[in-house]
Amino acid sequence: MIYIKRLIFITLIATACQSLGQLTFIGDIANNLDEVSAAEITDQSKLIWTIQDSGNDSKVFGLNTKGQIINTISITNASNIDWEDLTSDKQGNLYIGDFGNNNEKRKYFRILKLKQQDLKKSSAKVEIIEFKLPKKQDSKDFEGFFLFNSNFYLFSKEKKKFIVLSVPNKIGKHVATLVSSHNFKGKHNRITSADISNDGSTIVLLNHNKLWKLSNFKSNDFFSGVIEEKSFDHNTQKEGICFKSNSEVIITDERNDIEGGNIYSFNLY
Repeated sequence: MIYIKRLIFITLIATACQSLGQLTFIGDIANNLDEVSAAEITDQSKLIWTIQDSGNDSKVFGLNTKGQIINTISITNASNIDWEDLTSDKQGNLYIGDFGNNNEKRKYFRILKLKQQDLKKSSAKVEIIEFKLPKKQDSKDFEGFFLFNSNFYLFSKEKKKFIVLSVPNKIGKHVATLVSSHNFKGKHNRITSADISNDGSTIVLLNHNKLWKLSNFKSNDFFSGVIEEKSFDHNTQKEGICFKSNSEVIITDERNDIEGGNIYSFNLY
């Protein structure tokens, strides 16, 4: 019965979200992946890479656009404390953001580097970038990040004002730098994932029922330019976003009964 209900739900989504500016359903994520928390397409792979968050195995999954698992990589030297997002570099290396912090008690956070040549393997070791927060900075929950000009930028998950931290893309231990803080207007503003376009000109920050598109910003002052809020008219637990092209993004959501567990595309223009 649940399968039939879910099939009906997917059919409704697929037929209702075809107009420009709305989510377009493109795939149903494999049933054994209920808590997908990220999406990333690397420069040297056509797969949509994803992970699951805390309480799940230390595995990275490569999906095709239909949501089928093409490859599973077991990480052998780093546990899944709370994996929340993925990003990548121009060489095709994949980075896992192990910085989820729901109880806001973590003192140390990690970014795990999975090398490009290991993306076709069934198991691999990662290199570890460890960092702590700046002095006098309260512990925060982070769910979104991206790589820009050799630094990672992390966005805290807040109801109102959030912070942006930077961490250098260097193996070893670091103290994060506070870059800025911002408060979007309105309600429901928690950031669950983030990405930047390949040309570095556009940033997207994800929420369950919308995204924010940032453009024309200067350097890493990301909120100095144009900020556009784009609603989906579709509210599920969306926790993964990545650029497919400079104008189109891929979005994933967690499965909750008959809702979610899907891959969508969204046109930014």
